[in-house]
Amino acid sequence: MTHTKKILIGFAGVLILVLAVMVAVIALFDWNRLKPTINERVSAAIGRPFAINGDLTVRWRRPADESGWRGWVPWPRIGMNGVTIGNPEWAEAPQMATLERAEFSLSPLPLLDQHVVIREIQLTGPAANLQRLKDGRANWVFTLPESGEPSPWEVSIDQIGFDQGQVKFRDETLHADIEAQIDSLGKPVPFAEIAGQPDGQEPSPTEKPVADKPAPDDKPVGASPAPGSGARQAQASQPDKMGASPPDYVFGWNVKGRYKNLSLRGEGKIGGMLAIRDPGQPFPLQADVAIGNTRIAVAGTLTDPANLGALDLRLELSGATMSDLYPLIGVTLPDTPRYATDGRLVARLQEPGGAEFHYRDFNGKVGASDLHGDLTFTAEEPRPRLAGNLDSRLLRMRDLGPLVGVQPGSKAKGESGGNDAKRPAGGKVLPTQEFRTDRWRAMDADVTLTADRIIYDEALPISRLNVHLVMDDGLLTLDPLRFGMAGGTIDATLRLDGGSTPMAGKAQIAARGLRLKQLFPKVESMQQALGQLNGDTALTGTGNSVAALLGGASGDTKLLVNDGMISRALMEIAGLNVGNYVVGKLFGDEEVKINCGAADLKMQRGVMTPRVFVLDTENALVLVDGAVNFKDEKLDLDITPESKGVRIFSLRSPLYVRGTFGDPQAGVHALPLAVRGAGAVALGVLLTPAAGLLALVAPSTGEEDNQCATLLQQARQQPKAPPAKGRADGN
Repeated sequence: MTHTKKILIGFAGVLILVLAVMVAVIALFDWNRLKPTINERVSAAIGRPFAINGDLTVRWRRPADESGWRGWVPWPRIGMNGVTIGNPEWAEAPQMATLERAEFSLSPLPLLDQHVVIREIQLTGPAANLQRLKDGRANWVFTLPESGEPSPWEVSIDQIGFDQGQVKFRDETLHADIEAQIDSLGKPVPFAEIAGQPDGQEPSPTEKPVADKPAPDDKPVGASPAPGSGARQAQASQPDKMGASPPDYVFGWNVKGRYKNLSLRGEGKIGGMLAIRDPGQPFPLQADVAIGNTRIAVAGTLTDPANLGALDLRLELSGATMSDLYPLIGVTLPDTPRYATDGRLVARLQEPGGAEFHYRDFNGKVGASDLHGDLTFTAEEPRPRLAGNLDSRLLRMRDLGPLVGVQPGSKAKGESGGNDAKRPAGGKVLPTQEFRTDRWRAMDADVTLTADRIIYDEALPISRLNVHLVMDDGLLTLDPLRFGMAGGTIDATLRLDGGSTPMAGKAQIAARGLRLKQLFPKVESMQQALGQLNGDTALTGTGNSVAALLGGASGDTKLLVNDGMISRALMEIAGLNVGNYVVGKLFGDEEVKINCGAADLKMQRGVMTPRVFVLDTENALVLVDGAVNFKDEKLDLDITPESKGVRIFSLRSPLYVRGTFGDPQAGVHALPLAVRGAGAVALGVLLTPAAGLLALVAPSTGEEDNQCATLLQQARQQPKAPPAKGRADGN
């Protein structure tokens, strides 16, 4: 044997001996001796007391998922018992978090590149006390030492597993005080049993789809009832991207306390291992929570939790009124009757333009009205945005009243048709409830709604509603607002600028082909009438309620009625005592045919006066003059009949209508008045206090020649309104 070989063999032997000694030292080393050093170093790094109060153990194992020579490099599996992390001095509890045991495996090779890689960490008996003060200080935010440069070390955790534990959460900014408890289910529950069948599997015969018409590109995936949901079943959907099937539910949880000063209670289930970095590994979750009067139930998956990547859930939402959602989600919704909805919620939380929530294929009810469709909410800057398309088979106006600033009778029990709203003080009848414009700038919107049938009066249904709502920085636009009524159509454009004080508004409304016999279905004599009602109005005004807008409105209104009937019986059916008196004085108890009625009304700062208001009947030509003051809700009208030729007409003295909208008074002038020209009364005020917004007229060509013929030429001119203030004008 040569000298060189002897040296090499000796060197190899020494190396093997050193390695053997090192392995023996490491295997037999009492790692608890390092606890004081570890506690001191970690406490200094996080700026909080940190302690390993129990045993610290290290076991070396070869990784099962590594190949090649890397598979021969053992990984340390570190176990720590009795771990505590202290709270800052201002916190109430002494400890922020405690662990009965933490165990994890550490990849040694990436440490050479200052990269800490933990493939999986298992937490046993976790408990946390989380607290945030009004000034924003939170105990989960650590004050790290300022070195002037960021740490070169990088930490990656692939998966977290946990055992039963509890969390206490107090947040003065959210007015929250919550306790949550997590416990093992004992036996894992399959994902499909709670959330639905995975794609490609048929649901069981007992499962029922929620949506009436699933979208062609969305496969129904089955359903089963969630805890607390009763017999109602919901479909679950899988992530859009192809990935691993969701694992089973392993833990159950329950929560109680208060959130946003509302009572909170709920329960649910979650998976046992949370995939932190793998965006294709879904984490199953299910919850049924009640916050105040609002109930939220979800079942589905959370994906890429480290980056809050995505949600794919079947969502059920119900409550007493949609306005209760504002403190929870910050989205402005109107006061409504009781509502319920279910659909699929797909959230992409890391989109460049802001987190995006898509609520698709949902079915809902508001009061007795139904709603279906898709909505997308984007948390973009400078304001979040809501967009979507909705459709309905039946909408009740009492359910939609909140959309126009009128309180619904949501607290009324039963389906009585009475009006539960109280008349404003002072005998006024125009709605004085203010629009909640302070919330209009909280969100932009672009939503379309179509409806087959709308119920305001059972005898006078509305059909084919089509409305496009746009909210842009507090500017509300309804264009178009179109629907069918009485065999004709109403076509309107409304603009309300909630960003101005007071609110500025503009309305343009056109009515075409409203058939009189359908407008008055309960009047037998009107069923023989072949006439129609047509009209237009254009108004601008300012104010934060319907009463204020009309009280300061300016513009034009035109109206045409032909081939109708009028009688005291009609006034009685309409509930118009003053109209009953006037018609009785003019025509007695007989039914009188209307050849033509034409009105051209001017409105200036809330006072409506007629350029022309003529009613041509078979017995007389009736002229109306005076003023209607919408600001004070006062009437000052004169009604002058002129007999036709040799026909007998009993009343030759003019009538008057005085008083207020709430208490009108009518009588006969003692002496005839000098005719001041063809005038008009605001017919909309006699029918309903808010109908001035729906006044009409634009007669078609070829009208029958009668006493109104010379006046109809004036009515053919389109109504005009002065420019609205600010953005409400639309220019």
